[in-house]
Amino acid sequence: MKKVFIVKDDGVIAMMVSKHLESWKMETKIAEDFDNVAKEALSFDPDIILMDLKLPSYNGLYWCSEIRKESKAPIVFISSADDNMNIITAMNLGADDFISKPFDLQVLTAKIQAVLRRTSGGEMQKHTLSCGSVELNLDDTSVTANDQRIDLTKNEFLILKTLMENPGKVVAREKIMERLWGNEEFVDDNTLTVNVTRIRKKIEGAGVKDFIGTKRGLGYIVGEKEIF
Repeated sequence: MKKVFIVKDDGVIAMMVSKHLESWKMETKIAEDFDNVAKEALSFDPDIILMDLKLPSYNGLYWCSEIRKESKAPIVFISSADDNMNIITAMNLGADDFISKPFDLQVLTAKIQAVLRRTSGGEMQKHTLSCGSVELNLDDTSVTANDQRIDLTKNEFLILKTLMENPGKVVAREKIMERLWGNEEFVDDNTLTVNVTRIRKKIEGAGVKDFIGTKRGLGYIVGEKEIF
């Protein structure tokens, strides 16, 4: 559950934002001590901070600077004072985004989710599916088993992807063939059997035995060593 720290002088709006984000399964905390915002933020250890620009004692730009000395948590400003100088200053102090008031709560949620994905490094991650020591690379359609890279044909990739999207579950042969039909290629039952056999041999060649199990009369399963 992602933690959101809300720093806003308007208690009504802060509570409205808090309740909305909690409906999205986020944990929220509203700032209470505007003389010690940085201390309160660090104590809560949030995944993201929503910061108003105009606050009692010190403004949001000051607290952004103070928080940045101790935390890398993304900071998103929410303010009606959205002139270019405020936006530029906020960004230079380490803010990650700036949302102008009035704002839509759904847009705010989408912005928060986008910032969290970006700052958590999600954009830099490889697009893969993993099961045990086997990893399927969705970008180049290869599979790695025991750190050995194995090239797959188009159909082999689609079959293995379908199975690895459902680890530990039997996937019906019909479902797999439907996946291949979507590729505008006719695949009969025998073709599926031949392709699964080839995938097995390739993965076994890397030292991973019984990665694809067979449930007779139903389909195939990955993630268990037992063959039914």
